[in-house]
Amino acid sequence: MSAPTEEAARTYSVRTFGCQMNVHDSERLSGLLESSGYRPAEPGTDPDVVVLNTCAVRENADNKLYGNLGHLASVKRQKEGMQIAVGGCLAQKDRGTIVEKAPWVDVVFGTHNIGSLPALLERARHNAEAQVEIKESLETFPSALPARRDSAYSGWVSISVGCNNTCTFCIVPSLRGKETDRPPADILAEVRALVAEGVLEVTLLGQNVNAYGVELGDRSAFANLLRACGEIDGLERVRFTSPHPKDFTDDVIDAMATTSNVCHQLHMPLQSGSDAVLKAMRRSYRSERYLGILDRVRTAMPDAAITTDIIVGFPGETEEDFQATLDVVAAARFSQAFTFQYSQRPGTPAATMPNQLPKQVVQERYERLIALQEQISWDENKKLVGREVELLVATGEGRKDSGTGRMSGRARDGRLVHFAGDASVIRPGDIVTTTVTYAAPHHAIAEGPIHTHRRTRAGDNVEAGRKPKTSGVGLGMPTIGAPASPHKDAQSAPVCG
Repeated sequence: MSAPTEEAARTYSVRTFGCQMNVHDSERLSGLLESSGYRPAEPGTDPDVVVLNTCAVRENADNKLYGNLGHLASVKRQKEGMQIAVGGCLAQKDRGTIVEKAPWVDVVFGTHNIGSLPALLERARHNAEAQVEIKESLETFPSALPARRDSAYSGWVSISVGCNNTCTFCIVPSLRGKETDRPPADILAEVRALVAEGVLEVTLLGQNVNAYGVELGDRSAFANLLRACGEIDGLERVRFTSPHPKDFTDDVIDAMATTSNVCHQLHMPLQSGSDAVLKAMRRSYRSERYLGILDRVRTAMPDAAITTDIIVGFPGETEEDFQATLDVVAAARFSQAFTFQYSQRPGTPAATMPNQLPKQVVQERYERLIALQEQISWDENKKLVGREVELLVATGEGRKDSGTGRMSGRARDGRLVHFAGDASVIRPGDIVTTTVTYAAPHHAIAEGPIHTHRRTRAGDNVEAGRKPKTSGVGLGMPTIGAPASPHKDAQSAPVCG
């Protein structure tokens, strides 16, 4: 395949929908395109190639895709040679249907063959017809592909792809396949490569991270991986998402508690507090086991912040079932909960279950759950008032920062803190310490003075407009490149667990 020449380099934009796995896949897609000679489109311009990296889990995913495609159709009519590509979970599910509904789409590719995108774009141009290529199994592990990283200070590192669970509400296993684990040496090589370029924080990513090692025949692999990350000089923070309660073991708790750079933050999906609903969901744990895990985590790490996912209105959920969820939420004291109203997903067992609940019932229960969790989140955040926190200064976290004169950062436990800082001195990627003076349900505020400010290489890179580009596992260290255009449509959401 001949890449575009430097003089005629085609521009691209990747728009991301869905979970962190999709966000990380989009980094790979951007890296692939740039390694093939494309360059990021300037803000406010129409790119030569638009890639929609889709989600099939979110409600109205189909409507969102075809709404975007409808808008792009008119743009394409005005821009000669423009190409539109659709990838991700919805592409894996709908396949050729996308081109039938939107014949102006040039390329459709699936979750197992993201590395094919540059070749498919070139083939579509050469043949002047749409190219649809969906693989049934993983073609190349995504981390073997080049990536254009979105952040100079924080990076995603996939440890596995796919999922071996059979939750009745989830379509992910059929779209991303069975779990495939990366060798630990490859994972650690990628982490070291990122750290060598100034990245301070990594998040280990998988559909079910604490099942990592099953394919390798090592049940302690995930705990050992956390400990190994603790030995990497310059790596200041390690997070992971998402674990599954059925696979959560005490050696992981011990690794979290005793490895200095592993953050005391845990996102562990509950989904429901009713044992009957958990059984119908095929979630192989019950509420007592779930709460027991939280108790052991908090015994080992009293400062741990725990977040979760909850589905309201699963088919057959009774008022008693929902009350059980409220009871578990009250006992668990989550710092935050990502709550979802159940909606039918074609292709999942739950979609054909009897006793689908009326929308008004689900809405009313959802509002009650939100009210309870908002109060708990507020109460938990109030415990931060008067406490000194170490913040990794972030960009794009505080929507009102420009109006309030504040900056924003994440504490080690993942909580968002808006603080009084001088943006001409403090950069995203730097580390500051300050004291929390006020708490709200979804953030805290530190209005007092900055106690310490540490300038970092990540901050230097942000200031210079540089972001890491990784070449893929075993292909050398990352290099620093110009910043990519931000994924304005990206919607951060927890990975399934």
